[in-house]
Amino acid sequence: MNGAEDSPLPVEVPLSALEGVLVGNAEDADAATGVTVMIFPKGAMAGIDVSGGGPASRESALLSPLAAGTPVNAIVLSGGSAFGLAAGDGAMQWLEERGIGFDTGAARVPIVVQSCLYDLAYGSASVRPDAAMGRAACDAAWEGRPVASGPFGAGAGATVGKICGMRRAMKSGLGVCCLRLKGLVMAAIVAVNALGDVCDERTGETVAGLLDAGRSGFADSRAAFYGMDGRSGNLFAQTNTTIGAILTNAAFGKAELSKLAAMTRNAYARCIHPAGTLADGDTIYAASTGAQKADINVAGVLAADAMARAIVRAARASRLDDGEYLARCRQAEGSLWSAHPPERTTEADHE
Repeated sequence: MNGAEDSPLPVEVPLSALEGVLVGNAEDADAATGVTVMIFPKGAMAGIDVSGGGPASRESALLSPLAAGTPVNAIVLSGGSAFGLAAGDGAMQWLEERGIGFDTGAARVPIVVQSCLYDLAYGSASVRPDAAMGRAACDAAWEGRPVASGPFGAGAGATVGKICGMRRAMKSGLGVCCLRLKGLVMAAIVAVNALGDVCDERTGETVAGLLDAGRSGFADSRAAFYGMDGRSGNLFAQTNTTIGAILTNAAFGKAELSKLAAMTRNAYARCIHPAGTLADGDTIYAASTGAQKADINVAGVLAADAMARAIVRAARASRLDDGEYLARCRQAEGSLWSAHPPERTTEADHE
């Protein structure tokens, strides 16, 4: 047995350590939007947890434990807000061409679930993920191109710390982490496009988020939120979503996988301040690709740890200098560039 198998604590392993899934990205770097796809050639059982108030999604009802136990063939994460759902069409076409899908007798119907984040206020608002970009992400997955944390795939246009508008926000992106605990493998893939700040729970450091008016240091999104005194009208003009997936080799059914996704939400609460508001469409998928026996509680703790690391990496690996960031905010048509900050300033604004 290798060191990863023998260790009593989780160790990080490559994403390729998880069998039964292919992961790929495609993005338009200039327009700052993209797609991340997870393909399950042999199908995978999946569950879902939706904690945000404004999700843009496809086939999410299929993942309810009350629905039929049909395996999914792909999970798609994309930018483009609800427009980005078109990327799922490309994934379906790609899968059908390769004979991957649920056999209805008359045709194989690929089962594709999807969530989108709002990135129209950064880069270009008129360029969104489409079927061609969905196909390109599938090609990248099939070819085994490397998948790294940073401004890639669904995280190409992600930003964080937007409670006072895009002028005081920061760039974020896609985060990836894969952990092994003995024979149990748990991978987290997340596009962090949060209203709040991203914090490293292990050090207490704010990694990215709301900046002060001069962009010279961090403010505090929660303090700004409290300073609204209930006047949160402009908050809901700003649309945010942290969308992610937990992929595991544990042999769980749909009900357990939905619980696993719900336990993974702890990572959002630990690393994003605040999270799960009505301005967020936070969603987590959980999919099983193997037959490893595992305790659901242990798996849930491991999943949250993997997701927490992925969230922090998404922010750390995507930072831009102010000039490039602000130029891309201005570029977006109909952006939140001129959004009004809360009426009451906070002490954090003057630090």
